Amino acid sequence: MNSVFTRETKVRDIVIQVPRSDELFKQYKIDFCCGGNRPIHEALDEKGLDEDTFLERLQTLYNQSLESKSLDQQDWTQAPYSDLISHIVQRHHGYLAEELPDLSFYVTKIFRVHGQAHPELAELHRLYHDLKIELEQHMIKEEQVVFPAILQYEEREGQLDRDLAISRIDELEAEHEEAGSLLKRIREVTSDFTLPPGACTTYKMTFKRLEELESDMFQHVHLENNIMFPRLIGS
Repeated sequence: MNSVFTRETKVRDIVIQVPRSDELFKQYKIDFCCGGNRPIHEALDEKGLDEDTFLERLQTLYNQSLESKSLDQQDWTQAPYSDLISHIVQRHHGYLAEELPDLSFYVTKIFRVHGQAHPELAELHRLYHDLKIELEQHMIKEEQVVFPAILQYEEREGQLDRDLAISRIDELEAEHEEAGSLLKRIREVTSDFTLPPGACTTYKMTFKRLEELESDMFQHVHLENNIMFPRLIGS
């Protein structure tokens, strides 16, 4: 196996570079915060874990992240609504459903541990959880009301289904704008995700994942505001 990781790669670097690798470390009870400044083979030896098996799992996580990015290169302007909706739900809604609660834990953790020295983390904590609630409610609305109406319209060409979906577009776009404003404020309070001197691994990982969340949301909203909704209105 040609892995991008070796037995000498430090635990903290893996957590920062590989999306969701923190969950793998937590599963095997490997300390990636205070104990992150050591080669992965030392952590695996300590737990009696097989290096090859663990590195293969890390490589799989890394490959999955690359595959997800490659899907975003597809031309969705010509794809059927059903394909576009499936992509949005699986790639973007699926990502948010997993990432929002997990990242909530880390945003809260760095606030509790470092909030006294970095008071801006209190505002970050508030903004993030406002964003989390906004996005969770937004996804439910899309998956239970709007997307089914669009799929029905595609299948039956029913005008009532199209009208229902179009009637919610302004509402959805306003929610996208609100989420965008919250993301902008998160970037501002973190000074463009600038880490303080001596930031721990958890601090670094949290900021990196916040920035990845922002990037995913830009792609997500682009597919809806700039492709799906205009097509629906113009069809």
